[in-house]
Amino acid sequence: MRLSLNRALALAAFSLGLFAAVRAQTTAMQTHREDQFQNEDVKVWKTSVLPHQPLAMHRHDHPRVLIALTDGTMDIVGSAGTHDGHVWKQNHAYWLPAMPPGAMHSDVNVGTSPLEVLVVELEKEQ
Repeated sequence: MRLSLNRALALAAFSLGLFAAVRAQTTAMQTHREDQFQNEDVKVWKTSVLPHQPLAMHRHDHPRVLIALTDGTMDIVGSAGTHDGHVWKQNHAYWLPAMPPGAMHSDVNVGTSPLEVLVVELEKEQ
């Protein structure tokens, strides 16, 4: 009886430890944006997007260059329900124009791996 109780306690402790480790890893791996640099000319940020975790609806008033830090496929979903698919290759740069007035979109990583990009947004009219 004592051996079974010890095994049950050990299993419970192991399960709690495993749960805590998985939770910590999941918390650390969230879709997020990290500001890198900003001045009056440009704004630079790094975004990590986990698969199938859409970013909140937002807009870009200025044109930007996106540098893919990883390979990935992004679906840019407009507020009117439009879909614009992009396949981005690691270490390649892509031009994205300013959005039309009033337009908004969400970005959805439709791949199976996290997608990381560096965005350089021009802050002034050229």
